[in-house]
Amino acid sequence: MRELELYFGPQHLGMVGNFSITLKVEGDRILEATANPGYLHRGFEKLMEGRSWIKNFPMVCRINLVDPDHMEMIYAMGVEKLAGIEVPERAQFVRSIYLELARVSSHLFGLWAYANMLGFDTVSNWAMYHRDLVLDLFEELTGGRVYHIYVWPGGVRRDFPEGFTDRMVSTLHSIGGCVPDYDTTFFNNKLFSERARGVGVVSREEALAMGGVGQVIRATGMKYDVRKVDPYAAYDRVPWEVHTRDDGDAYSRICVVRDEMIESVHMIFNLIDAMPEGDVYNRVPNPLKWKIPAGEAYVRCESSRGELGLYLVSDGGEKPHRVHFRTPSYAHGLAILEKTLVGANIADVGNIMMSMYVVAPEIDR
Repeated sequence: MRELELYFGPQHLGMVGNFSITLKVEGDRILEATANPGYLHRGFEKLMEGRSWIKNFPMVCRINLVDPDHMEMIYAMGVEKLAGIEVPERAQFVRSIYLELARVSSHLFGLWAYANMLGFDTVSNWAMYHRDLVLDLFEELTGGRVYHIYVWPGGVRRDFPEGFTDRMVSTLHSIGGCVPDYDTTFFNNKLFSERARGVGVVSREEALAMGGVGQVIRATGMKYDVRKVDPYAAYDRVPWEVHTRDDGDAYSRICVVRDEMIESVHMIFNLIDAMPEGDVYNRVPNPLKWKIPAGEAYVRCESSRGELGLYLVSDGGEKPHRVHFRTPSYAHGLAILEKTLVGANIADVGNIMMSMYVVAPEIDR
């Protein structure tokens, strides 16, 4: 009777939201892991089938409260594909800038959670402060700090206000100037290296077999990014790189997050320089009485956690007939996490969990 059942979370720094894991352990070694995503936000897909097309935008944001902006984008793309709506060129650039700003915000939040879980409190405080600076920009642009509802079918709600791009560039330069501090204190820190190298290793074959995307797959050396393989918005208008690491462990996954955050800032600068003048919105019929032509569509984008997909069906009415999301956390937080935890140490459960970049509402939706 050396085996013990241990409930890990949800009241643990290494768990997200009300996520918990039931562990079967022998000593401090994990023999079996069963993930429980909990009951945080549930039934989004079915709830969306009872609401009009336009009223679902506040709904989709809740599927990933850390990165709600890509949820807006994927839903708008699905509606546009069904209705045959063209998006103005300037709006495509505005969307790309907006989404990369959201990626920076999400990665800073992820760094805050990961560093806090490992005990690097200084780094977590820096990350949360810098994220607040990005949220200030979102508040100026959209009126909201967390949920923005800025992307709409046909474009975006409004153009950048006067002087907004200058303030955005200044804020991003301020954050970028602290990268050497992050590197010295955290990423190049021997303690972080010893805690994360060789922990939670996922091979490329395993990641592909279990549906891994985003940082999980790029940490194995695979250069896969929807923004490159299936470009949307203005991602094919400016040069940028897909960053990878090779070891497939927690260290590699977090370093990919770091590299992507820096690349997003450079991409924003390039998009601002290349952005044309023009409209940012293509008018659509009365949204409250809008009927989308019957049909089905599948669209995808690269969220801050990896490939995000949406299958959308219309029966020609004022509401979606069927809605189904393909979210990164479903594979990362269930199949991959459960397999990777087997053989790991109890002390590394939160480490591995956070490096998978899981958001619980993406699972039980």
